[in-house]
Amino acid sequence: MHVPDGFINAPVSAVAGVVAAGAVAVSLRGARRELDEKTAPLAGLVAAFVFAVQMLNFPVAAGTSGHLLGGALAAMLVGPWTGVLCIAVVLLMQGVLFADGGLTALGVNIDVMGVVTVVTAYALFRGLVLVLPRTRRSVTLASFVAALVSVPASAAAFTLVYAVGGTTDVPLGKVLTAMVGVHVLIGIGEAVITMLTVGAVLAVRPDLVYGARGLTAPLKLRVGGELVDAAPATPAAPAFAGSPRKLWIGGVVTALVLAGFVSFYASASPDGLEKVAADQGIDAKAEEYEHATADSPLADYGVRGIAAERLSGGLAGVIGVGATLAAGTGVFLVVRRRRTAAPESA
Repeated sequence: MHVPDGFINAPVSAVAGVVAAGAVAVSLRGARRELDEKTAPLAGLVAAFVFAVQMLNFPVAAGTSGHLLGGALAAMLVGPWTGVLCIAVVLLMQGVLFADGGLTALGVNIDVMGVVTVVTAYALFRGLVLVLPRTRRSVTLASFVAALVSVPASAAAFTLVYAVGGTTDVPLGKVLTAMVGVHVLIGIGEAVITMLTVGAVLAVRPDLVYGARGLTAPLKLRVGGELVDAAPATPAAPAFAGSPRKLWIGGVVTALVLAGFVSFYASASPDGLEKVAADQGIDAKAEEYEHATADSPLADYGVRGIAAERLSGGLAGVIGVGATLAAGTGVFLVVRRRRTAAPESA
């Protein structure tokens, strides 16, 4: 789904960049209410994990692959405002370090892959948890459905942007049908990954899952014919009691293994957007644009100077996870400190 340079014209790319900058600015303010001393490091981990899993293209149809977008997953784990920032950090790292996704199209990518997926997924998720039983299983199910819907919603959003600022004259009806069709299939993979990840964190540290907060109804007792709130019981210590350090370490190790080793076995087929672009002629003018960081030593997810493909790709993945983790954690710790320094009413 990464939109390269040359798909969208300059005026629309500029407008999309302004919209993305505004979304990031609003999200920075909103994230101050979501992040605390435990979730700020977790948010950096979520960004790194999304980066790693996006390297794992999985086959969805003949000659087509897909990968996680991550907006739904980030929103469920750390909140919608922080989720937008997580995806923005990932896209920035991919564009600058790996020449993945155009720099002039960075605003388009943040809007389509970040804002649309997060807003769609979290709105649907909250609606579902309001009508489903207040259980962990319901949270997991809601995360599956929300993630599934967020991917074709993102594909439809790209088609809308292309309808306004596309650089080639193509039948938009066919583009919409192709984009949504293939991304429904990709959405199934997104939903499975999101559900499994949310479920895994719920199993060990439910207190760190933003989407599960406030879902436990208080125990009621009947006293004198009336229902009253019972005194809260002392909560059982979670599996990772105290600091979430063990969860953080486990997440980092998992991300490094996925990016550094498992990614070598990912599908080499073009992803959904690449396939549709080639089939429908959307990429007719993309070859005229050379990526601004095409000469990066990590371009195309390989380390320049290392001939062994597996070693080159694995090392690039590990570097990418480390860079995303450092950048994301730094941003979220700064946001957290600003929350601590500012009045809560600000």
